[in-house]
Amino acid sequence: MGWLTRTSVTVAFLFLPEMVSPIIADNFCNLRAIANQGTNFGNRGNNGVKGEDGNNGRNSESITIFADGSPLNLNLVGQNGTRGANGTNGTRALCEIQPQNTTHNLQGADGGEGGDGGNGGDGGNGGNLTVYTTNKNDLRQISVNASPGEGGDGGDGGRGGDGCQCSQSFWTVETCTGRPGTTNYSCGTQEFRCINGSAGQNGRTGRAGRTGNVGSLTLINSNTPLPPDRLSASVTMTELKERGFSLSKNIWENRTGARDLFAPGSIIADQYLELVERVENSVVMIWNAPQPFEDFGDRTVTLNLQDDRSVNIDFPNDIWLQTNITPRNQVTEVFVFNAIRGSETNRLVSRGISGIGLGVEMEVVDEAGLSDVVDTTFRIRYSTSTSRSLNVRQRSDYTLRYEGEVSPQFINYQDKLSR
Repeated sequence: MGWLTRTSVTVAFLFLPEMVSPIIADNFCNLRAIANQGTNFGNRGNNGVKGEDGNNGRNSESITIFADGSPLNLNLVGQNGTRGANGTNGTRALCEIQPQNTTHNLQGADGGEGGDGGNGGDGGNGGNLTVYTTNKNDLRQISVNASPGEGGDGGDGGRGGDGCQCSQSFWTVETCTGRPGTTNYSCGTQEFRCINGSAGQNGRTGRAGRTGNVGSLTLINSNTPLPPDRLSASVTMTELKERGFSLSKNIWENRTGARDLFAPGSIIADQYLELVERVENSVVMIWNAPQPFEDFGDRTVTLNLQDDRSVNIDFPNDIWLQTNITPRNQVTEVFVFNAIRGSETNRLVSRGISGIGLGVEMEVVDEAGLSDVVDTTFRIRYSTSTSRSLNVRQRSDYTLRYEGEVSPQFINYQDKLSR
């Protein structure tokens, strides 16, 4: 009987996995899913604060001097930029006692990240130097240092804070499902783990400031202050007649070798700007017209100095001038022989058509009396119609017979100078 009992138990044990294996497999899948889920413990540390940027260095003052051969020492050095401030450290995670025998993985809180370092300030520019001289050799007596300021270093990044550490890295928990005494009741064990919190990343070092620009030279071959360019202007005819008006342009050339012009050891940009010529052109008006100048003196004329050194002169559109413009030794003379207002040129009135056949004439009267001053051309457009309607606008069958300029031989001027 005992043998039968052992046998039945053995048989039951052999068949038991086959009957309950789906339930057990399901149970272990759930346990594995739980094991892969982690829960943080502790509070993450605070990030550090970025360091303030350094201050930019001041640019050196730019100066103008008149060189006469006297020794001179010029300090035109730009100021250095200041260093950026360090970033602050991230704080350590606020840790608590690791929970025990949990049915899920644990993850310690991370430390705060370190703050980035501040950027270094840029260096100031070296001062620019303008020299007036009529003798370049005078510059050999001048020692100049127009070095730029150096950029400041970037601040260091802050250190990342430490994360929370696990006091127990692995543990097992027995879990059961179903109701005890039923066929779907099963138990098993599952291992869980705890992962230490990571230290926060260290902050980045700030960018170093840029070095400033070295100062440069402008050389002017003169011993008097240089007036600025005056390429264009709008002036009244009265000003042109009474005083004239001057336009000017400074011609510059880029050259190299500035350091060799000064005393040995001088520091300045090698490329420099030199004035090679100053172009000037004055415009004056000579009024030889029979019309009173006072009727036109308030009108504005626009002057423009061209690249070929000539002056372009634009008169107002509402006045007509007969002129002769003569350039002579950097002076442009504007001779005016006749002047009328544009509105007066429109005072031509038709007195109608008379005659028949080849004797047809059209009379036009110049009420402004300017026919001896203004050359006038006439154009004619001749069309005919076969319609008997007296209303010209209602006719639609016009045929163009002739269109063109009237030859001067067919124009007869009366009471005026003959053309």
